[in-house]
Amino acid sequence: MNKIFKKPDLSFWQLWNLSFGFFGVQIAYSLQSANISRIFATLGADPHNLSYFWILPPLMGMIVQPIVGVLSDRTWTKFGRRIPYLLIGSIISVIVMCLLPNAGSFKLAFSAAMIFGLVALMLLDTSINMAMQPFKMLVGDTVNEKQKGKAYSIQSFLCNAGSLVGYLFPIIFTFIGISNIAAPGVVPDSVIYSFYLGAVILMGCVLYTVFKVKEMPPKEYAEFHGIEESTEAKKSVNIFQLLGKAPSAFWSVGLVQFFSWAAFMYMWTYTNGGIAETVWNTTDAKSAAYQEAGNWVGVVFAVQAIGSVIWATIIPSFKSYKTAYFISLMLGAVGFIATMFVHNQYLLFIPYLLIGCAWAAILALPFTLLTNALKGDNMGAYLGLFNGTICLPQIVAAVLGGVIFKYLAHGSSIAMLGIAGVLLILGAISVFIVKENNK
Repeated sequence: MNKIFKKPDLSFWQLWNLSFGFFGVQIAYSLQSANISRIFATLGADPHNLSYFWILPPLMGMIVQPIVGVLSDRTWTKFGRRIPYLLIGSIISVIVMCLLPNAGSFKLAFSAAMIFGLVALMLLDTSINMAMQPFKMLVGDTVNEKQKGKAYSIQSFLCNAGSLVGYLFPIIFTFIGISNIAAPGVVPDSVIYSFYLGAVILMGCVLYTVFKVKEMPPKEYAEFHGIEESTEAKKSVNIFQLLGKAPSAFWSVGLVQFFSWAAFMYMWTYTNGGIAETVWNTTDAKSAAYQEAGNWVGVVFAVQAIGSVIWATIIPSFKSYKTAYFISLMLGAVGFIATMFVHNQYLLFIPYLLIGCAWAAILALPFTLLTNALKGDNMGAYLGLFNGTICLPQIVAAVLGGVIFKYLAHGSSIAMLGIAGVLLILGAISVFIVKENNK
């Protein structure tokens, strides 16, 4: 057994550089999450079927991220083990971001435009997942247990800052005179240009991390993690065996994740319709009022990101990660339920600030709790598999969304946000079964 060396403390800027590319990746992800329902509704999709369009993103994440984790555990190039994957994923993302919002601009028939949009969405989420996962792995690889909370908090900050920028792009473009309306079935230029600019920023941020971060070579990595050098490269990986040996935190935090991500899936899917319904008094996706509500979705999501950034700075002051987790999810639940009773666009800021508290915890605490319970070998594989606790609940929520929308929400988008609040309460209760492993 090799001697385990202690990982040195990293400076703030070293921790910052590890995650800076995440800022650009999150801009792409926020543009997708805030505008997918709007894009497909504009193309002519039935509101009752909107949740089904959201099956593809988490399904691709569930497939891609474990593969990236397993392969990158066993990869070493002059660029490192994780960085090649985030670079390739980013390049593909940039290309697809320039295609997706143009699904209605190529004068295709309705069915052809929908198929084009679905294929582009599948490719976009595949590439975003490929670019996103390595950032979580880089922290797990190089940061010691004492600094992991701080490292993931920085990542959470950059993630939410990217979200803030991405969410605001459409309304900023509208403000400077770019058209926010278009011909029937065509996505407005304010959305199209937002995707273009997001693609440029994504590539720049990822290149910054590529040139600034040097990963541990295999020998050094093995010394710091107490494993035989190249052991990971020599042995085959059985996913089911890894799951059987997974620490309890993998499963208990995974249960919390299930309720949390199902809740946010409904937020992304139904906020546009919910706000249009309660504030703009319309359910017509082709109306100017609906498109105005679509812009306001970006604003309230930006407010959520601000709340998340603020709350991310408060989370480290809690003595217990579990306490922070529970309180954060309960605040988010209150926010979701409160949206049902707000009919003023500016008063919506209050519930979305509270929702931001839950989002900050969801981004930072699960990975802190899990990586503190993992050894160095198979770190990428476990983080890739753990992504299933993010993707699976979204798939389940998307599959059941149409039924819940019809029979529980009675066709009301805003009622789906109330259901999201109930799901977060269940997630908060589930926190009590998590056991912290503070090395």
